[in-house]
Amino acid sequence: MNEKKNNLKLPKKCPSCGNQLQIISLQCPTCETEVKGSYPMGLFSGLSEEEENFLLCFLSSRGSLKEVQERLNISYPTARIKLNRLLSHLGFHTEKEEEDNEVIVESGPESVKDKMKFLIEQLDEGKVDFESVLREIREIKEETSYESE
Repeated sequence: MNEKKNNLKLPKKCPSCGNQLQIISLQCPTCETEVKGSYPMGLFSGLSEEEENFLLCFLSSRGSLKEVQERLNISYPTARIKLNRLLSHLGFHTEKEEEDNEVIVESGPESVKDKMKFLIEQLDEGKVDFESVLREIREIKEETSYESE
């Protein structure tokens, strides 16, 4: 019975309206003492699983985006964009980050078709492996579905 409870994840958003949930009560599993109130979720509770994983990787890399890029097998610009989106999601948005995103976007292929063509060329030239290309394609797919929402 406890094993099943341990596999459950804390829901972050209301399944009905999508708003962030609040913690109303806490209970000690040993003595069953219960504390009731209305407590907001923590700053990081609104992060998606992907954002949490990126943040953990970033922290364990001691803030080295180059190491994050290598660990997650993504391009440096993709790592930079993910970091900027994470910071923005947490409320740490600055003009400098906006400029960085613009430079990254301007320096890379413009359209999805161009990005795909670029990835295939990189693969063909042996500059990247097949798994990296698949990851990049998944990220492009996520970005385009994120933008269309």
